[in-house]
Amino acid sequence: MKGQRHDLGASFARLTRAMIEAETPILRAHDIEMWDYAVLSALRDAAAPTQSELAAAVHRDKTRLIPILDRLESRGLVTRTPDPADRRNRVIALTDEGRAVLTACRTAIRAMEADFLASVPAARRRAFVEVLDQLADLV
Repeated sequence: MKGQRHDLGASFARLTRAMIEAETPILRAHDIEMWDYAVLSALRDAAAPTQSELAAAVHRDKTRLIPILDRLESRGLVTRTPDPADRRNRVIALTDEGRAVLTACRTAIRAMEADFLASVPAARRRAFVEVLDQLADLV
């Protein structure tokens, strides 16, 4: 494809498949699934005030989020506690164990990403990651 660039959608699709294939064994080694990791990541900085807000943050239907939360809670990775302001709501938070699993996964994923991007010169690699983060924050 000399002289032409890939469509962005095609490039992102290929990269997404490659990243999912590379991340899956890392997550399996920690006995979590991709959606588990997405939920843990969303809770990294703060608890989610409601399950509905967490569902929106991870772009997952709230009815599909419940089994994920059940699994994570049964492993002691998250807690669901009644919201003192509205006991119908559940506040979702990482436990210390959940934070440890998230940190271990993220460390291994960052190492895999570094290997994946190793052939790209450092300045271009930094620019690529910055632009990708900027675009991801827009959606």
